[in-house]
Amino acid sequence: MTEVAKDLQDAGSETDAPSLWRQRDFLLLWSGQTVSEMGSAVTQVALPLLAVVVLKASTFQVGLLTAATTLAFALIALPAGALVDGAAKRSVMIACNLLRLVLIGSVPVAAAFDVLTMAQLYVVAVAAGVCSVFFDVSYQSYVPSLIPAEHLMSANGKLGTTQAFAQLGGPSLGGGLIGLFGAAGAMVADAVSYAVSALSIIGIRSREVPPPARSADETLRRRIAEGLKFVFGHGILRKVVACTGTANLFSGMSSALAMIFLIRVLHVRPALTGLVMAGAAIGGIAGGVFAGRLAKRIGSARIIWVSMLVFSAPQVIAAAAWQGWGVLLFPLGWGIAYFAGMVYNVAQLSYRQSVTPPEMMGRMNAAVRWVVWGTLPVGGVLGGALGTLIGVRPALWLAFIGSWAAGWFVFCSPLRHMRDVPSPAPTSAPDTAS
Repeated sequence: MTEVAKDLQDAGSETDAPSLWRQRDFLLLWSGQTVSEMGSAVTQVALPLLAVVVLKASTFQVGLLTAATTLAFALIALPAGALVDGAAKRSVMIACNLLRLVLIGSVPVAAAFDVLTMAQLYVVAVAAGVCSVFFDVSYQSYVPSLIPAEHLMSANGKLGTTQAFAQLGGPSLGGGLIGLFGAAGAMVADAVSYAVSALSIIGIRSREVPPPARSADETLRRRIAEGLKFVFGHGILRKVVACTGTANLFSGMSSALAMIFLIRVLHVRPALTGLVMAGAAIGGIAGGVFAGRLAKRIGSARIIWVSMLVFSAPQVIAAAAWQGWGVLLFPLGWGIAYFAGMVYNVAQLSYRQSVTPPEMMGRMNAAVRWVVWGTLPVGGVLGGALGTLIGVRPALWLAFIGSWAAGWFVFCSPLRHMRDVPSPAPTSAPDTAS
């Protein structure tokens, strides 16, 4: 873990940090993910730049390349969850990292021999996306088996801080590496990061409980259906999915409108837009740092709706920004949105992990991701359409208000009467009617 993120976490969670800092296996997982997240952030910058600068790709081709990176989440998330529940999650994570090492590493090799094509970039984007789906589902399902239940919120907060820190520093690191080694050369950093992550997971000594044996008549379709039934048949999980999916829909709208709003409405110089947008990552880091501490004060269950309806309410000031000093309202509101979103994500993930039986964990995570990630591209299209029809600023007001209003889904659920997340679920499936 980087010293900056370590200091931030120490400042925000003094009471529980020492216990996790003494857990060698968690530190290995966390440090490996930190390196991997930074490497992935470099590729997010380098891959489209490589297509534009080296291969002279058209706008449409770059759009297809961007879509290819997330296509797997829509296509295979559900079967991935069913397959992960029947496999050793640690082994799946190692295999995915090694495959991504080969896939990403093939790009600079092909570029060095001058045989790189757009077809290869499409294949790499889709295949690496498939690996990311299996890794992410395994990762979220593996953490509860590695971390004591009382430290789950703190652990998720630390991992969330890592993601936000990579969003802040990754693009800058990518830009520096691209300047030194070119777009293809910069992707070597991402390939190496997967090797580091794989080695860190290999070094974990704890061994997870083997998955239960499948019955002879248990088909893949049936396992997928069981996962969907568990999520949508659970009174609280269903509302969490509705809240997260709705918030992501409106977040997709605001993300699609943000750059247009800054440049065409506020007349921010393009060179300064990255600095303004950094408010999001700073808010996300702060949210990850303080999520555990806030949950202890407010309640680990209550914080789920408080983060959405109370903490995120001031985010709407971003749409009120004006030229000059008024532009500062945008990064302030943007940062508040990401702070509240990080606290919410840490809390709702910890809740999901606590109420889901181990044998259902992969399918639960996959079903949730399949829904909530699917609304993001829809929000992007909707943002562009509304920005054209009613104007960028009115559409941005609607996006921020809609994101805040999503919190009413979790408020109008049994969470409103709970202070803390219940104890982890037993190995047998609980009554999902609650």
